[in-house]
Amino acid sequence: MVTGCYAQMDPETVLGLAEQPVTIIGNGNKHLLVQAALAEGPPDLVMLMGQIRRKKEICDLPVTRFRGRTRAYLRIQDGCDNFCSYCIVPYTRGRSRSLPLASVHRQVATFADQGYRELVVTGINVGKYGLDLAEQQTIYTLLDRICGDFPELRLRLSSIEPTEVNELLLELMLRRPNFMPHLHIPLQSGDDEILARMNRRYTRDEFAAVIHRVHRTLPSASLGCDVLGGFPGESEQAAENTYRLLAELPVSYLHVFPYSRRPGTLAATFGQQLPGPVKDARVLRLRTLDGEKRAQFYRDQIGQVQRVLVERRQAQSGLLQGFSENYIPVLFPGTTALVRRVVTVRLTAVDQGQAFGTLVDELLEEKPRNEYVAVSNGKGKGG
Repeated sequence: MVTGCYAQMDPETVLGLAEQPVTIIGNGNKHLLVQAALAEGPPDLVMLMGQIRRKKEICDLPVTRFRGRTRAYLRIQDGCDNFCSYCIVPYTRGRSRSLPLASVHRQVATFADQGYRELVVTGINVGKYGLDLAEQQTIYTLLDRICGDFPELRLRLSSIEPTEVNELLLELMLRRPNFMPHLHIPLQSGDDEILARMNRRYTRDEFAAVIHRVHRTLPSASLGCDVLGGFPGESEQAAENTYRLLAELPVSYLHVFPYSRRPGTLAATFGQQLPGPVKDARVLRLRTLDGEKRAQFYRDQIGQVQRVLVERRQAQSGLLQGFSENYIPVLFPGTTALVRRVVTVRLTAVDQGQAFGTLVDELLEEKPRNEYVAVSNGKGKGG
């Protein structure tokens, strides 16, 4: 059985590779996966593909548990309407489609019943949630509702476009203590010409304004960025523009990827495709910057008290490991009984890029997070 974006894009090649009967299930028919997998006997040659671009409803794929994990992933949206020039997703996942509110609420309740303490809200473009439904819901009203109905659950956004970070989102993060102070906001390039070639819908200055606004409002929040190195036509100056922008912005970490040529995308047809060694050098430089950004962000938090969801005991060090509200991975001594609990930890040191702390209190469920500054004035005491 084969599924996923490659199977959706080129099922004939998948068939050519198969040495035995195979079932290919397109991204719009993943609700048929279990039925196909449990069918008696080997499958005949079956292709359950469909026209992904014509799909108007998201596959409802309820999940009971993520085995061995303390956080669960809440999929609320699929597909994308942005058509960035380097991205194959709109062709393999279809147009933006949202999970109805009742289905979202049912899934969150299931995760809560299973004992999960944190949810990561995911999708291809979560900021477009609800725009295809008649329920008059948006990503902002949905997050507000989940936070209010399930106050015991910590909530994170997997990623949100810079054009969708607005006053509604920041006000919600201030008002709801279980909305974690952590945003991942894709940049992709810090050069305006490359951004235009990528079909991204903002400039470097507009992106910088978003980051500064979030940082003023939530000064202790973790801010992550995606960035591509070696996009077709990226000059040395364009690469330098990206590096300098990220070096100067108060971002906490980077996810760095080399540009990969995807057949079927507009960027695959561009001239000036860069050789591998050039892309590798640019990616390495950005990943080095990522390490520096993470370490500095961790050092800035030394002495601060953080609420940490304990995930596991690290085999190498024997210390407990968990993530703070602002997404710092922390190691600290403690008993195994604390796994899956939220505890209070004071950050004490950073060594070789790893944050360490000491246990202050074994449970801080009812105590509110420190107040962050108000959106309206951008002044006050950080959390």
